[in-house]
Amino acid sequence: MKPVFVHTLRSLQRNILAGIITIGPLFVTYLIFSFLLGSLAKAGLPVVQLFAEDFPQAWLSHPWLQSVLAVLLTLVVLYVVGRVTSLVIGRQAFDLFEAALERLPFVAKVYTSVRQLLDTMMAKKDTSQRVVLIDFPIAGQKSIGFLTRTMNDSTTGEALGAVLLPNAINPTSAFLQVLPLDWITETDLTMEQAMSMLLTGGAVGPDTIRYSKPALGADGGVTPPVPLA
Repeated sequence: MKPVFVHTLRSLQRNILAGIITIGPLFVTYLIFSFLLGSLAKAGLPVVQLFAEDFPQAWLSHPWLQSVLAVLLTLVVLYVVGRVTSLVIGRQAFDLFEAALERLPFVAKVYTSVRQLLDTMMAKKDTSQRVVLIDFPIAGQKSIGFLTRTMNDSTTGEALGAVLLPNAINPTSAFLQVLPLDWITETDLTMEQAMSMLLTGGAVGPDTIRYSKPALGADGGVTPPVPLA
């Protein structure tokens, strides 16, 4: 009786694990799309609800329909804004708008930071923003990050790099680390590959990665970094 029980238990464990492996990527995809659609619906819902008050037809009162219309409305607005800003006149108007925002003390800091973050995420391979690896949270454990800019230590003149470390699954939250270039290892990942790995927790990614290439700006002898807090 005991071997039968052990065999049944192992079969249950194996099948449950297979189910998790199968459902896991689908569940992560569901969470990502739920977040995106929820954000789009939240942005357009006030306008749809205002429209429903002016035209109180019964079919406009359904919450699910209002959410769908809100998502569509937000997508249309995003398309129109992108289309207009891609034109010469639209680009000039947008530059004037950004210049006006830069005159607002607090808004300018927030807007500029978010704009630079989005530009970094959308940057191409041939730009200065690169996918890198750094020792984080402790030495010997590599984390994927984006080298956003380089600078120099005003005291020693040492070359430093600012590396953005998005959290896996939820890349909207991230750490910003400033560390010597000798501690940063450049990879051969594209931005798209890096974001796919982050969004799926590493389930989607290339079969190989440049992991042990000499660090950026290194001259061959790189001292292992101390643990990063």
